[in-house]
Amino acid sequence: MTALADLPADVDLLVIGGGTAGLVAAKTAAGFGATALLVEAHRMGGDCLWTGCVPSKSLIAAAEAAHSAVDPRALGVATGAVDVDFAAVLAHVHGAIHEIEPVDSVEATEAAGALVVMGRARFTGPRAAEIDGRAIAFRQAVIATGSSPDVPDLPGIEGVEVLTSDSVWELTSRPERLVVLGGGAIGCELGQAFARLGAQVTLVQRNARLLPKEDPDASAIVAEALVADGVDVRVATTVERVEGADDRLSGILHLSTGDRVPFDRLLVALGRRPRTAGLGLDAAGVRTDERGHVTVDESLRTSNRRILAAGDVSGLPQFTHTAGVNGSIAATNAILGLRRRIDRDAVPRVTFTHPEVGAVGLLPSEAEENGCTVSEVRHRHTDRAIADGRTSGFTRLVIDGRGRVLGATIVGPRAGESLGEASLAVRQGLRTSDIASTTHAYPTYSDALWNAAVADVRGRLRSGALARAIAVLARITAWRMR
Repeated sequence: MTALADLPADVDLLVIGGGTAGLVAAKTAAGFGATALLVEAHRMGGDCLWTGCVPSKSLIAAAEAAHSAVDPRALGVATGAVDVDFAAVLAHVHGAIHEIEPVDSVEATEAAGALVVMGRARFTGPRAAEIDGRAIAFRQAVIATGSSPDVPDLPGIEGVEVLTSDSVWELTSRPERLVVLGGGAIGCELGQAFARLGAQVTLVQRNARLLPKEDPDASAIVAEALVADGVDVRVATTVERVEGADDRLSGILHLSTGDRVPFDRLLVALGRRPRTAGLGLDAAGVRTDERGHVTVDESLRTSNRRILAAGDVSGLPQFTHTAGVNGSIAATNAILGLRRRIDRDAVPRVTFTHPEVGAVGLLPSEAEENGCTVSEVRHRHTDRAIADGRTSGFTRLVIDGRGRVLGATIVGPRAGESLGEASLAVRQGLRTSDIASTTHAYPTYSDALWNAAVADVRGRLRSGALARAIAVLARITAWRMR
């Protein structure tokens, strides 16, 4: 780690924030031979490593193990009672974090050629900043400070110690009665995981359905799965007030339906807000939008052309993979003077419930308004799903008039893995004929995507100019074979 006193007077690229976007930006710039300085105020690795992707997927893996131990009866396997050792589950979660931690460490970042300082940075001018009082000049900068959970100002909530996706990992014992506010990806993932680990979970969603940004049928399948796992799902419901208890942990939730839901712990999963406080954005001439996100153009440059932003703080889709790609774009544009543009169309997203929901590009519900059609394969017709006894899902491709894949939604086990092929198709403008003519391994869940492409190609062969051309060729071939 570099000491403040040893810093150069100026750097080519100042990166503020040591999460995914900042790490990738600093390493990319250093790889181009630039002097890159990364400043992190808390700990390297950001939300993904410490409170997001890594711990949540580790918890989900433990929950799946518990669920599998009691649910294989349909396959002819009987098991005894399942004993969930929550302390051991948390040990697994923290073990995964610490195994991955070295990849994002100060040592790994400096080994890639960047300088790293632990401290707080703020802008003092359009090309100047200070780090814990130490002045430094920069040629260009990347803001990558991420986001933090948003806790609503509900009546009485100040009397309760609220859990968020950041603080839930500090639990030392499993809540017996857990209330989750929010039916987005985080709320659904954590709610289902805790239910499978033995907690009594109530999930309260103000929207009319869970996962409101996804295909309605996907939302319905996830809702059915959560209910089957014992989650009490309350949609189209808001919180009137929170009644806390003396211990500040438990209490009662008063709902718009008139119901009162007691809880031992309250988990809020209602979105995230950008971390921009104390950055001196006004001094740097960097504008933000009405929600506080740093405003960027298609090349990730802010209103100060020397400063770029990447990751959650930019207001773009809040995924680790987006942060990584955009961190690379920001650093490349800054150091090489390019104008690489972000990709808004082929951004994949996965909700890691069971079943998973993976989506990229246009939703099936957006197909008609965009002049597209939808080709669907239900997983009850997919051999691997039948063999696994997991048929409650589907694969849908959104296809334009030229046969190009503009979107995909997949619901089922490991949907995120099958989504890679669909993301490539959307990004590269591939046609269903490209997918259909590619040999796919059998039996796999990606077989559904292949069959959806095949169905579209067959439909095109039966109509229009192509069908007429095929008929002519068939007649010519028949005549020649006489």
